[in-house]
Amino acid sequence: MICTGNSLRRSTLMQTTNRHATQSLRSDTTLIPDIAPSNTVSFRGDGEPKTPSTMLQSLAEFDQKFTLKEDAYSLGGTVEQLEKKCAEMLGKEAAVFMPTGTLANHLAIRKLCGVKPRAIVQEQSHLYNDSGDCVTRLSNINLIPLAKGGPYFTLETLKAAVEQAESGRVINPVGAVMVESPVRRQLGKIMPFDEMKAVTDYCRVKQIGSHLDGARLYIMSGATGIPPADYAALFDTVYVSLYKYFGAPFGAILVGTAEFMDGLYHDRRMFGGGLASANFAAALALQGIDGFEERFNRAMTRARTLFDKINALESISVEPFEHGSNIFPLKLESDIDGTRFVEVLKEHSVSVSPPEGDHARRIMLTVNPTLLRQDIQDLFCAFERAIKESQQCPLV
Repeated sequence: MICTGNSLRRSTLMQTTNRHATQSLRSDTTLIPDIAPSNTVSFRGDGEPKTPSTMLQSLAEFDQKFTLKEDAYSLGGTVEQLEKKCAEMLGKEAAVFMPTGTLANHLAIRKLCGVKPRAIVQEQSHLYNDSGDCVTRLSNINLIPLAKGGPYFTLETLKAAVEQAESGRVINPVGAVMVESPVRRQLGKIMPFDEMKAVTDYCRVKQIGSHLDGARLYIMSGATGIPPADYAALFDTVYVSLYKYFGAPFGAILVGTAEFMDGLYHDRRMFGGGLASANFAAALALQGIDGFEERFNRAMTRARTLFDKINALESISVEPFEHGSNIFPLKLESDIDGTRFVEVLKEHSVSVSPPEGDHARRIMLTVNPTLLRQDIQDLFCAFERAIKESQQCPLV
């Protein structure tokens, strides 16, 4: 399809508007050089870009509409409102605010294990790779990594690990199984729902606690069409990030039964997580949660339509990963200058990560609600023009 008429005129007008906007913002963006005009579609990150200014504005809007309510070291006030909201959304009895996902995962596994000294995780999980062995060093629980180099383990793999733990000369039973999905280190790939159900059903039979590191649970839900509460129902406890896409500056929520959550704030404070004035993060999360599912689902639908149109062009393709979520690899043919391709997209208010891989031929596109800022035809025209203007040897 050739972009002509109104679409090109809109695109040209957009470029002119962006140049003026950038000039007017220059004095305000010294500390945040990557700030973009409000019509920029950013294929980077799970949520809409946020800056100190936008967060302060959202906080003021929340206070004006609902009134911020103080908390006492993360207890009560707006924090409690958030906890009740998240528990209800995910179909659980109770929730506890946590300052970080690392602490949410740690405390969930710590309590699920009880006196049992082992927990099973994915070898590629964030908790296993990026948390300083906190569960082992601080709670004396050894992590057993499964599915080396892959996004998820199967029921059969889990059974073998549990049986091995129970059959040694000194029994070291497994107290908890954690599933991270989507998996950040695996480009957002997920564990299929049926496999999750099989794993958690087995855990219940074996009286092993189950925990979902669902930092990006709402991203996974938007990709699969399975409601977040349906995923949460499989697990004893679930963690969801508040800052990755809900707009909070930090924070996490941990949900489960009322019995499990009762008194967990004591453990949170013991580990240094009883923050004062957490209501600011809670308020911004409440702002971002409102309508997020609908916006993200529309963004995913729009992205799939856009990628189908892009795949009709020469020298470029966008294909989903098997068991993928919101990250799509865009591949460029050898006649395309990847650096120039990115530059042209930027001129059309489309932001993507720099090319990577062999000969810089691959760009990871992360779908988020910023796709709703421009219509599909304008976005398609941006990619079409980027291909044309970055061809090193025009196709015959």
